[in-house]
Amino acid sequence: MKKNLFALLLLALSLNAVFGQLKKLPPVAMIDLQWTLQFQRGNQRSINDAWDYVHAVASLQGIVNRTTPQLYIFLIKNGNADIDRYWWNKYRAPGKWLNRRDTILYKNAVDLIWAYKNKIRGAVVYDPNVPATSNVASSIAGVEDLIVVRYDTDPQSLYSKIITGGPKIPVRISLINKDGSSLFTGKGIIPGTARASSGSAKDDAYLWFLEKYMKPGKMNTKYGAYYIDQQWLKNPFLANPNHHTLSNHDFFISRRGFFFDLSPWGDESATDDPGQEIGTDVKTLKEILLTAYRQNNGKDYAYLGGFPPWAFKYTKHAQGKHEDVATEWEYSRIISAYNAFKDADAIGYGALANASFWQHYPLKKEYRQNWTTPAKLQQKGYLTAGGKIDYKGRNFVIFYVGDYDASSWVSQTTPTLWDDPNRGKVPMMWCISPVLAERVPMALDYRRETATANDYFAAADNGAGYLMPGMLQAPRSLSGLPDGLDAWAAHNKPYYQKWGLTITGFIIDGQAPGLNQKGLDAYAAFSPNGIVPQKVPLTLLHGNMPVLRSDADVNDGDPKAAARMIYDRVHARNVPFHWFRNILKSPSWYVQVIAELKKLDPNIELLQAPDFFELYRIYLKQNPDAAQGKIK
Repeated sequence: MKKNLFALLLLALSLNAVFGQLKKLPPVAMIDLQWTLQFQRGNQRSINDAWDYVHAVASLQGIVNRTTPQLYIFLIKNGNADIDRYWWNKYRAPGKWLNRRDTILYKNAVDLIWAYKNKIRGAVVYDPNVPATSNVASSIAGVEDLIVVRYDTDPQSLYSKIITGGPKIPVRISLINKDGSSLFTGKGIIPGTARASSGSAKDDAYLWFLEKYMKPGKMNTKYGAYYIDQQWLKNPFLANPNHHTLSNHDFFISRRGFFFDLSPWGDESATDDPGQEIGTDVKTLKEILLTAYRQNNGKDYAYLGGFPPWAFKYTKHAQGKHEDVATEWEYSRIISAYNAFKDADAIGYGALANASFWQHYPLKKEYRQNWTTPAKLQQKGYLTAGGKIDYKGRNFVIFYVGDYDASSWVSQTTPTLWDDPNRGKVPMMWCISPVLAERVPMALDYRRETATANDYFAAADNGAGYLMPGMLQAPRSLSGLPDGLDAWAAHNKPYYQKWGLTITGFIIDGQAPGLNQKGLDAYAAFSPNGIVPQKVPLTLLHGNMPVLRSDADVNDGDPKAAARMIYDRVHARNVPFHWFRNILKSPSWYVQVIAELKKLDPNIELLQAPDFFELYRIYLKQNPDAAQGKIK
């Protein structure tokens, strides 16, 4: 009894300390920017305002939220789901993190900027005629604590309301000449440097930042961001209205990271800059990545938010040569060669807001998960008393429940997919990159808190971040850098340990080499219970780590059609273990697919992830040909 009272006293003191600390925090400033999603065709003023206001406020967020969560916006919607209100309301509830925070609601951005004028050093103004300068401005914002503003002398523009009027924020850095002409022209010498022009105004802007900020070590090369520049203003209707992805900037500004939007292709000019010499963009990209690698001493991996803006640039959608996935893979191949990975905010669900705010969410020290044992498998009827797998004509299936390699995708799909009332009715292996805890820790915590016995977590492609691990293996002809596998293993271990992960649900090899022996050793060091790459034998046991080659994507919206595809694949293979990848499918869909699959073949069984991979390991140990990769 005394022990219980003592425990309650400690809990009360702990809660009092936490809430006391929250009371000392400043009120949370809040502003609704959802009006910026209502821009209209033919109304360039509304389009410009959507861009300008979100960009400026996101930069302000990055600065003021750096050490304390104090500025929150409402912007992102996914259908009927109001994402930012969903998360706010969840943690505003009694006993939750934000329960006792005071709030101040601002009706417009100008008033908000007035209120925080003393928290910033001024503004960085960028050139509307050189789109790349919008990203350069975001890079400078984090280093110099400046909000970003697009140069626009229209009396109705944000520039006129806060630079020449209103709070008259002082311009500390201008990426445009005083007369409004372009600073970067793609000719002669890059201004303020001794470096010859690349021949492209776009690339010169990035090279200027490289010389002025990156090479001197003035910013944080552990964080970078690949988001579309202000060319978005020319046709914002190619994707969702929030896909300027400016709201994603806040986190990387808070971390003093670098921004870019460059084509990964070396066989054509960038589609947004057709006059440049072929390969100019990718040459600049490689120099930026190499500089980051050197600043990070080859040990720390660069965390790159964002994704190729394929609907707008660099693909056949924009009169380029290449398909969307090919462009994704080429970008992945390049960044991997320089020890960088992506948190892949891809088009569709790529917008994210308030990551600079949520980065302060208090996580638990560890999130453990239980593994199975041969004794438990025997109790479930999968092993005989002698430890042999009891086949009885059965085929075992696991689903890669994805794609959750992007903070934006996890944030947006939590209310629409995770909260499905049918979750928990069938086993689901939720494959979520643990590195997403950097930007959406609350989402990862919430999913663990509300998981059922049928919800198990594995890492998404390709571990703690999306890269192509074959490009880490020496020799690295693309970059010429030393082998990066040891650094990759060291990067992954703490994430896997914290989140109780022992499986990497999918490894995208893409256009990179498959994993060699050292590559497999690296994964065995942090993912000992299984990996699923593309470029390996059908079956393999590497030491004690089970390796299964990935199979088909099954994404048909019709559960009957999906079940038929699974049935056909299962009966076409020579092993009783089968992996299928599904993208953004609801628990209700899985329930229906399994029901349809049981009608076709009741001996096909969907297993929980620990049962599947432990049984598969036992199978490999009992079948030498399978363990040695000899089964076709």
